[in-house]
Amino acid sequence: MHHTLTTLLFAIGLGCSTPLLAGDSGVTDTEILIGSSAVLSGPLGPQTTEYTVGSGLYFNAVNASGGVHGRRIVYKPLDDGFDVKRTVENTRKLVLEEKVFLLYNSTGTANTAAVLPLLTENKTITFGPVTGAATFRDNFNRYLFNVRASYAAEAQRIVQQQLQLGITQVAVVYQDDGFGNALMGEIKRAAEVRQLVIPTFVKIDPKQPDFDSAAAAILKAQPQAVVMGTAGLTFTAFVKALNATTARPVVYGFSVVSTDVLNRELGAAARGIVLAQIMPSLRNGSVPVVQEYLRLLKAKDPQAQASSSQFEGFIHAKLLVEGLRRGGKNLSTESFIKGLETGGDISFGKFVSHYSPANHIGSSYVELAILDSAGQLRY
Repeated sequence: MHHTLTTLLFAIGLGCSTPLLAGDSGVTDTEILIGSSAVLSGPLGPQTTEYTVGSGLYFNAVNASGGVHGRRIVYKPLDDGFDVKRTVENTRKLVLEEKVFLLYNSTGTANTAAVLPLLTENKTITFGPVTGAATFRDNFNRYLFNVRASYAAEAQRIVQQQLQLGITQVAVVYQDDGFGNALMGEIKRAAEVRQLVIPTFVKIDPKQPDFDSAAAAILKAQPQAVVMGTAGLTFTAFVKALNATTARPVVYGFSVVSTDVLNRELGAAARGIVLAQIMPSLRNGSVPVVQEYLRLLKAKDPQAQASSSQFEGFIHAKLLVEGLRRGGKNLSTESFIKGLETGGDISFGKFVSHYSPANHIGSSYVELAILDSAGQLRY
């Protein structure tokens, strides 16, 4: 992991340093320094690292073509292992010591909530945090720009499809932390709106998980479907435990679940899992941003396999770069904010991100897809 991050950092120019201009921190005459406190180790690490790799792929391409208004992007991700305390420590270091221009693609609901006051106090933008929690959309903060659709939008789409299919017996399995509770809460609210009664909620302690007991609770409840409020290896470990029983409900997951992790950990057992998706399908080659991602990926490594998590990081990076471009040659926090708020929609196929002086929600695009026998998502 350390070798991978070191390679990534130097590949996108971390070694450079130039005196700061009189303008905002992190912006010099040759560079824009952005930072991230991300989950690069632990159960969510394999997936979140892919976001970082996808972002780096696009930043490298931008730098190779001259950067943004002549400035190259310097991207510094720090690992927090999904630990809120480490997230705060990393963020303080990035903002107060490293003097980054903004925080980018940081991971986690509780983690983002813990650092947002510090960022707001220092008038530092946080762009595209990997969380769909409603609190970051319902409570407007001019220094926070969301990208991905909300968990609420995903939950509504999941419940809507279940009812359309005649699925009325549903259970929820979630990890008992800020992330898992946010997902569970959105499913609960979406079900209440549509008058779907969910009698079974099974929580998993992320620090001392008992997957067999959770699977036994689902076996006893006999639901038609299970909605998972978790991701990474916690998700796959539960599915393995469930498959060791005779229960065979349809398993639903949120967009934060990585198909790469599912295929690697579950193999053929991943078939039939339904996932909310908040980015265009990688199988739709008619979408220009899909073509661009695949072209750059193959140019970097002809043997590389496309990754939905990488692709999400790639789109986040494209949106960020558009914001930096709109910020102009005299880039500042204020010019970045104004550029995104007044520059109109940013569209990648059906994916549309919109910002205004009163709304930084970003995208509301959600579709459902099922993993087929080849391990590919079918929308």
